[in-house]
Amino acid sequence: MTLPVPTVAIIGRPNVGKSTLFNRILGARTAIVNDVPGVTRDRNYADATYRGRRFRLVDTGGLDPSASEGMLALIRRQSQIAIAEADILILVMDGRAGLTPPDEEVVGLLRGLRKPVFFAINKLDTPKSDPLIADFYRLGQDRLYPLSAEHGLGVAELLDAIVPLLPESTDRDDDREVPRVAIIGRPNVGKSTLVNTLLGQERVLVSEVPGTTRDPIDSMVTYQNRRYLLTDTAGIRRRGRIDRGIEGYSVARSLRAIGRSDLAILLLDGVEGVTEQDTKIAGLVLRQGRACILLVNKWDLREGDARARGEYEADLRRRFPFLSWAPVLFASALKSDSLREIFPLIDRVTASFAARVPTGSLNKFLQALVQEHPLPVRKGKPSRTTKSVYMTQVATKPPVFALFVGQPENVTPEYLRFLENRLREEYHFLGSPIRILVRRK
Repeated sequence: MTLPVPTVAIIGRPNVGKSTLFNRILGARTAIVNDVPGVTRDRNYADATYRGRRFRLVDTGGLDPSASEGMLALIRRQSQIAIAEADILILVMDGRAGLTPPDEEVVGLLRGLRKPVFFAINKLDTPKSDPLIADFYRLGQDRLYPLSAEHGLGVAELLDAIVPLLPESTDRDDDREVPRVAIIGRPNVGKSTLVNTLLGQERVLVSEVPGTTRDPIDSMVTYQNRRYLLTDTAGIRRRGRIDRGIEGYSVARSLRAIGRSDLAILLLDGVEGVTEQDTKIAGLVLRQGRACILLVNKWDLREGDARARGEYEADLRRRFPFLSWAPVLFASALKSDSLREIFPLIDRVTASFAARVPTGSLNKFLQALVQEHPLPVRKGKPSRTTKSVYMTQVATKPPVFALFVGQPENVTPEYLRFLENRLREEYHFLGSPIRILVRRK
């Protein structure tokens, strides 16, 4: 029997170094780090291992107990959810700033919890910093953990104290591959709302303010006993409108999130229609070779228009001729009933993305096709027999095929598009790009 993986949440007031500690424990630059308070807004999850013990690490936004409205209140709500679902808490405080009233308020919120809390005093990176920790003993804690998340000092001691609370791994988790799905689009089209609806909980911040999501946020969801990893990403704006610094880094992280996913769900605004920026984002999906589903959001606002769907689909065909293979869903991110088809469709598309066609079947199909539609030949050259043509699949995710012919220079782009379309029809490559490499036989 596999024991549940415990959740360790890093909490504290804004700008005390929570994301820096998160990245240090993971050994990678996973969360955005900046000196501006409030950079981390959502709960950011990652799987971690220390001394053979596995746990789920959670980075949170700054916990400001006094926040009652606006973005700070939403961030506080996310931190409170993280505290409620965590098994172990790491409270981070700023050693250079000393013990502050907001720190004491956060400690007060934790007093009634029956969960282990580890008090980490951050930004103590020199021996001269040691006297700064004395102020924090006023909290009445027997053990404090001085550390420097930026330089790694004291982090191992903190983790060594946590390890006894982590169960030993007895069995391996289910080795079935979990589909990775990136939710992408321009700002304010409903990406975070969609993730929250699919999860059935307030997993990521939702606000009318464009740019609310900054870090790509991974969330595991289970549908009919199958798991999916959803990644909510920052909205991708036009290059000229991207601010330097945090927003630019957020957009770069969104692009990387597309690259590490199997499938991108591109959200479009059903009321506003397809924009030039939507077309550019779709091109990013194609260039990175990811499978794709087009989800037209806010469709509940146009359900009374009988011609709307046909007009929108025609606009998609005109704007996205390079994604003609991507299935289209019309739905509302706010209404779970309208999203019933999404997980079955994800299954079909990711299966196509990872599909492998047996070489025998592939060449039987190719020989029949070339008999009916011969390969292009040079003017005045005799047509070669079908035996001079051979094809094999050389990769998956996306499917890549190598076409071996006598004269590769004769194979036109038009013929390759024709061959790609016939491959899709024959082997049902729904929602997945196909690449065909022409090689000399």
